[in-house]
Amino acid sequence: MVRFNLPDVQFVDKDVDEIETEIVAEVESKMSISLSQADPRRQVVKAIAYAFSLMFNKIDYTAKQTTLAYAEDDFLDIKGADKNVPRLEPIAATSVFRFEVNPIATMVIPAGYQISAENDSTIIFQTTESVTVDSAATQIDLTLTCTQKGVIGNDFLPGQISNAVKPLSFVSKVYNITTSSGGADLEDNDPYAERIRLSNERYSTAGPDEAYIYHAKSANQLIVDVAVDSPSDGVVRIVPLMANGEIPNQAVLDQVSEKCSAKKVRPLTDKVQVVAPELVPYTITLEYFISSEKESMTESIQASVQKAVEEYRIWQKSKLGRGIDSGELIALVKEAGASRVNLTAPVGYTALSRIQVASDTTVTVTYGGLTDD
Repeated sequence: MVRFNLPDVQFVDKDVDEIETEIVAEVESKMSISLSQADPRRQVVKAIAYAFSLMFNKIDYTAKQTTLAYAEDDFLDIKGADKNVPRLEPIAATSVFRFEVNPIATMVIPAGYQISAENDSTIIFQTTESVTVDSAATQIDLTLTCTQKGVIGNDFLPGQISNAVKPLSFVSKVYNITTSSGGADLEDNDPYAERIRLSNERYSTAGPDEAYIYHAKSANQLIVDVAVDSPSDGVVRIVPLMANGEIPNQAVLDQVSEKCSAKKVRPLTDKVQVVAPELVPYTITLEYFISSEKESMTESIQASVQKAVEEYRIWQKSKLGRGIDSGELIALVKEAGASRVNLTAPVGYTALSRIQVASDTTVTVTYGGLTDD
């Protein structure tokens, strides 16, 4: 698929029927013969036309891979190398752990001390450096990092990672007290292409919006949108949003702050502030009906409606400043097969500022039964 809302183009015509027509016309002209569909020689022409279409397809694909609008995988990496913009590598998730200790004279938690998840022993978090615990302390909180990079270490709730691989005599209990987060897989093609497109802005010394957007998105590949404004003189406020509308935690905010505050990034007079988006709560209260003519499809339509509502929830919170639009929800539910929709909330359209993001608090979807059109 083409990126950046550009028109989809073909560098080479690949239509096999058109190729066959052109070959037939050329053969008939040069040899003064007629090749009907029943002529055995026509089958040879068809085979040649098919071979040409495959070759033209490869030529078209290769040509497209030289453009940022189409390039993917290794070809996109080469485009990034031309701009000195490498693809973001996987990042390991982190979580804060509480160590409850029985005080003794010397307490050292060594680097590489590991704790596994209760329900999955392959998920392990470990300390990154040796820490000496004060002899009078009864507990200490440390940030541990997952041994596997990527999203695999995300979303473990407090208390779900608590099995010490090799127990320490002075540690009576250890467990995570924050939900693990911040892990990211290798950067996908589309966000990587967008960063390459924005990369020229990084050379500006005037602090333009797109320069800060580029550097913010370079901090963590799960960042899908960034708003930049100046609430007061000399202050630059950066607001990142994560994939699927997730709100960035402090670890991600710190990553963005570190990236955008670097001396080679931040103009001398700018004071950078990195904050989470402002949540605008809304509710979904919806009742829908299915046409009696589609009674046999009731079960599949109900499943499609639930999927449509979930699609709307993700769409609504996946971009900063996206207004809360009831019309979009009604359209999706009807497209899923509902004949009539009674939407109590949200109502109409609610505009949001660029630093705000919609946040659904409760979702109530009711099937009202069959109805005559």
